[in-house]
Amino acid sequence: MDEALLRSLTPSVLGILVRRGADFAAGEDAVQDALVEAIRVWPAGLPRDPKGWLVTVAWRKFLDATRADTARRRREDLVEEQPPPGSAPATDDTLQLYFLCAHPSLTPSSAVALTLRAVGGLTTRQIAQAYLVPEATMAQRISRAKRTLSGNGASPARAEPRARGMFDRPGDVATVLRVLYLVFNEGYSGDVDLAAEAIRLTRQLAAVIDHPEVAGLLALMLLHHARRAGRTAADGSLVALAEQDRGRWDTALIAEGVEILQAALARDRLGEFQAQAAIAALHADAPTADETDWVQIVEWYDELAGLTDSPVVRLNRAVAVGEADGPRAGLAALADLADSSPGSSTRGHPLPRYTAAAAYLHERAGDLATAARLYADAAREAPNLAERDYLTRQAARLNTHRSR
Repeated sequence: MDEALLRSLTPSVLGILVRRGADFAAGEDAVQDALVEAIRVWPAGLPRDPKGWLVTVAWRKFLDATRADTARRRREDLVEEQPPPGSAPATDDTLQLYFLCAHPSLTPSSAVALTLRAVGGLTTRQIAQAYLVPEATMAQRISRAKRTLSGNGASPARAEPRARGMFDRPGDVATVLRVLYLVFNEGYSGDVDLAAEAIRLTRQLAAVIDHPEVAGLLALMLLHHARRAGRTAADGSLVALAEQDRGRWDTALIAEGVEILQAALARDRLGEFQAQAAIAALHADAPTADETDWVQIVEWYDELAGLTDSPVVRLNRAVAVGEADGPRAGLAALADLADSSPGSSTRGHPLPRYTAAAAYLHERAGDLATAARLYADAAREAPNLAERDYLTRQAARLNTHRSR
C-alpha cells in the first residue's frame, strides 16, 4: 500500500467534495472512509485513476450519510445539479483547504491538528503520537474543529464567490503561514516528523499560491532544517549553534533555501518570514561561528522588529548585539527589554529564554558567578527536558571552573 500516494491525494479529494457541497466535517469523514476502503482494496490492484477512484467512493460515502439526515431532500437537489463523480477534475482545491483549516474561529492547536489531518493526510493516531497526547484527546480536538467549521457555514459550494474572495483579504495568508510555522516548531516526535511534514505542506502551498511570504517561510524552514543533524550530540544532548559541526549541515537544503529567499526578497515585499530566513541564511553562510556576520544580523533584526514589534525578536536582537558590539552592549539591550516588559527582574521573567540569554551574555562579559546562577534559574524555567539538561550542564561547567 502506497501511503505517500494516499496522503498526497487526500487534500484534493476533500477539496472536491467541499466544492461540490459537502460541509467540511461530513466531507472529511467521507474521505477517511474512502481511505479505509482504499487500504482494503488497493493491495489487490491499484486503480488506473487513484484520485478519481477516491473521489467516487468518498462522494458515495457522503451521499449515503446525508441521505439519512433530515436535510435529505435539500442535499439530493444539490446532487442533481452536480456532474457525475466519474474521473476527478484536474483542478487543485488544496489552497481552499488551507484557508478553511486556518479559519479564525479555530484555536491555533485545533488549526494545526486539522491541517495535518485534512491537508497532510495523517491519521488521528499519527497526529496524537506526534503531539504526545492520547488518541482520544486528539480525536476530540479534531472533531470540535470540524464542528466549528460546519457551524460557521464553511461550505464554499453555497457561497463560492465569498469563499474564493477571502483568499485575497489581508491577513488570510498570514494565518495559514502561522499555522504551518506552528507545525514546524513542534519538532520531531512520534512516528511523524512534524518538521519534515511542515516543509512538505509548505512546498504544497508554494506550488499553488505566488506570495513572497510563502516563499520566505519555505526558505526559513529549509535553512533551519538543514542544521538539524548538527543540533544534537550522539547521546541526544543539545549542541549550541556556535559549537555545531557545520560539516553535518545539509548544504543542498541551504542552497535551495538561499535561492528561494533571494527570489522572494527581489520582489521587494519584505515580510516577517523573509526577514527571519535572511538571518538564518547568514548563519548558514558562515564557514565558522567566528566568521558570522553579526553586524548584518543585527540589521535584519532591526527590520524584523519593525515588522513585528515582538519581544522575542528584541530578545534575539539583544543577543546579536552582544555578539556584534560586545556583551556589555548586549546586556544593555536586554535591560531595555526588561524595563519595558511585565516584571523587571531577570529571574522569573515572563519572556521565554530571557534568563538563558542573560546568563550567556554575563558569561561573555566575564561575570561567571552571575552567569552560573542565571543558567541554573533558566534550567528551572526551561520548556523541555533537552533545554533543561543543556542549561544545567552550563551552570555546572561554570561552577566547576570557579571552584578550581
